[in-house]
Amino acid sequence: MITGFNHISFTVSILEKSLAFYRDLLGMSLIHISERPPEFSEKVTGIPRAHLKVAYLDAWGHKLELIQYISPRGEKLDLRTYNVGIAHIAFNVDNLRTIYKEMKTKKVKFKSKPMPIPAGPNRGGLTVYLEDPDGITLEFIQPPPR
Repeated sequence: MITGFNHISFTVSILEKSLAFYRDLLGMSLIHISERPPEFSEKVTGIPRAHLKVAYLDAWGHKLELIQYISPRGEKLDLRTYNVGIAHIAFNVDNLRTIYKEMKTKKVKFKSKPMPIPAGPNRGGLTVYLEDPDGITLEFIQPPPR
């Protein structure tokens, strides 16, 4: 039986830029950063001669894996082909308005203001959407009072 998840993983365009964003905004700490050899990366991604640069972060016991495709020397990868920036991550929080005010001081790009959730399992709660440097949507949800 599956009881949880190990980590969330997605690709980013510049690893260091995203790493700073998640550390500063969410207080995530870096566990490990490494590069995968081209043979491994080719086998996993199907991209000839490319290799992967990977960072593992942690916060609240949740792991986040950021992956950057590194192009072969002298070549440029079309990152749109490799799904950079198309992800959605949702976080449950206790006090959305407090977190929203704190994030506003960090000049975060918000996609919305805090708003009520009209339907679904969190109906009656609050949500706000923002973007990371690659346009990945982060959703912060304050579930309704029980």
